[in-house]
Amino acid sequence: QVRLVESGGGSVQAGGSLRLSCAASRYTFSTNCVAWFRQAPGKEREGVARIAVDGTTTYADSVKGRFVISRGNAKNTLILQMDSLKPGDTAMYYCAATLFDSCPTGNRGFGYWGEGTQVTVTS
Repeated sequence: QVRLVESGGGSVQAGGSLRLSCAASRYTFSTNCVAWFRQAPGKEREGVARIAVDGTTTYADSVKGRFVISRGNAKNTLILQMDSLKPGDTAMYYCAATLFDSCPTGNRGFGYWGEGTQVTVTS
């Protein structure tokens, strides 16, 4: 059974940084499209960043230039480096995975999800 576990969330002041990690069991990040999503209270879940097998990355407009998605050096880890954080980035952040080489748009195709890690940015 595939399992994804996020870590690295916390509370930080605006302008600060956080580094989220996602560890997988029974799944290989390097051979599939994987992504980070987030969901704030009262809002729909939104895609933040995704990375395809060939390394192509896509980002939500709201995080471009501030967030970077990458596959970690440690085996089977996915990283989201978040810099210049804003209060609007406050949300539960989820690691999500597919069984595809390229990344689908939207939420469809992401069959595996972690339970999330909370990120809170204070002003």
